[in-house]
Amino acid sequence: MEVIAIQKSALEGMKNELKALLELTENATRKYRTVFKEEKWLDNQEVCLMMNITKRTLQTYKEKGLLPYSKLNRKNYYKLADVRALLEAGHPYNTNGNGSTDE
Repeated sequence: MEVIAIQKSALEGMKNELKALLELTENATRKYRTVFKEEKWLDNQEVCLMMNITKRTLQTYKEKGLLPYSKLNRKNYYKLADVRALLEAGHPYNTNGNGSTDE
């Protein structure tokens, strides 16, 4: 085991910086916390697996406004309720055997 000795003032400084970083993180995520707690959100891969569609078909659904989404840090998220509603309504397009769509 290696032991490293540092001054108490340096340790206190690191503690204060870590506390400040934690506070910044809490403040940055606070506004999203209620959104994600109220509703289950899915990413692209989860939606494709749930609906048994390709990423391109998912893109078409987004472009046509058939599946609402939110973007957070360049990543798309979909409400589980919206995905279920689209599934219950039936796929807007028929998918052929290779996963592409027949429009």
